Amino acid sequence: MKMKLNVHPSAVIEGKVKLETGCVVEPFVFCRGNIRAGKKCYFSTGANIQGLVEIGSHVFLGERVTIGFPSQPQIIEFQGEKGEPPWQSSNPTKIGDNCIIRSGSVIYASSQLGNNVRLGHNVLIREEVKIGHDSLVGTGVVIDGKSSIGKNVSIQTSVYIPWNTLIEDHVFLGPKCILTNDKYVMRTDYELRGPIIRKGVSVGAGAVILPSIEIGAESVIGAGAVVTKDVPPKTIVYGVPARAHGTVPSNWKVPMK
Repeated sequence: MKMKLNVHPSAVIEGKVKLETGCVVEPFVFCRGNIRAGKKCYFSTGANIQGLVEIGSHVFLGERVTIGFPSQPQIIEFQGEKGEPPWQSSNPTKIGDNCIIRSGSVIYASSQLGNNVRLGHNVLIREEVKIGHDSLVGTGVVIDGKSSIGKNVSIQTSVYIPWNTLIEDHVFLGPKCILTNDKYVMRTDYELRGPIIRKGVSVGAGAVILPSIEIGAESVIGAGAVVTKDVPPKTIVYGVPARAHGTVPSNWKVPMK
């Protein structure tokens, strides 16, 4: 038996919107732009999808989720005399298959989520962020623009990831970790560059990693550490400032692998 499309009468559907069979669109959902969604997607009450958006199959959007929010340059361009509406983007916002995006989360235009990505409540993902397959982003996380996050990454509650950060596969970031990208705290011109977190790294709760620091593969950063220097692969560091305290035992497994 072919599944039917179920769209509530109060939903607003404008533009080139294509929803595959089995999709459910709850009351007061807003879809405007060039939007394509696969089979059996569920758009909860008040969800807002705008611009050029590609959504896979079996995707769940919670209440008041926003997909395709315009970047600041898009808004400023719109404010000009000949600007296009800010929900129009040259690069699509992409959501992979089987993603779960919980209530209150906002994903800016031109960001991409792989398959099976799970977001907690009230997550903010800025423009041009890429998140790989099977990753988890906890409640209250902020990921600023042009950052790249690999596959099977676990980002716990209230983590902050700044612009231009690279996080490779199988990384664990504990609750309230803070990654930074401004070495001179706006006192001089400086190219903002976040840390590089290599494959298999574990970072404990509340750790702070300074700009441009590289954390070597499979290293472990202790809770509350302040990392001011590069960390070699398979090294355990902790303290303020963080210092090396041996190597990772061979029987310790890589997280999320």
